Amino acid sequence: MPKPFKIPQSVLVVIYTPAWDVLLIRRTEADPSAPAFWQSVTGSKDTLDEPWEQTAAREVLEETGLDCTPGSALAPHLHDWGLENIYNIYPRWRHRYARGVTHNLERVFGVQVPDGSVVTLNPREHTDYQWLPYDAAADACFSPSNAEAILQLPHYAKQRLGTAA
Repeated sequence: MPKPFKIPQSVLVVIYTPAWDVLLIRRTEADPSAPAFWQSVTGSKDTLDEPWEQTAAREVLEETGLDCTPGSALAPHLHDWGLENIYNIYPRWRHRYARGVTHNLERVFGVQVPDGSVVTLNPREHTDYQWLPYDAAADACFSPSNAEAILQLPHYAKQRLGTAA
């Protein structure tokens, strides 16, 4: 049975510590001869009616082993930033989508985790990880929308604390 097409609606989850160090993960699909393909957690909805927050929590757990699903200790720290990006799907990945689909809608979330949180990568998806100060993490990202989301971290982290950015 053929694999179903991806839904062109995805999440981007910026995982960060109280010191605003950001987790970046390296995709397995990256071209070994190209610069490192570092990114935050990303992933598509499993169904059109899957809530954004459920997609975000599922992808964080699948890709990093960090659990922010409902009822977990990290669940209260997962926040929808209310940001959406529409971007052109790179031609090399369009075969994953239905014919004629060229753009994806991406919803941005953030989740604060304690310093020293243990990351367990899914080896089918990622080969390495690193924690970087948020500005360095933005510089290391392959995706412009990912870099921009990371640069928004101070605003959204301060907003969660009830202070103006």
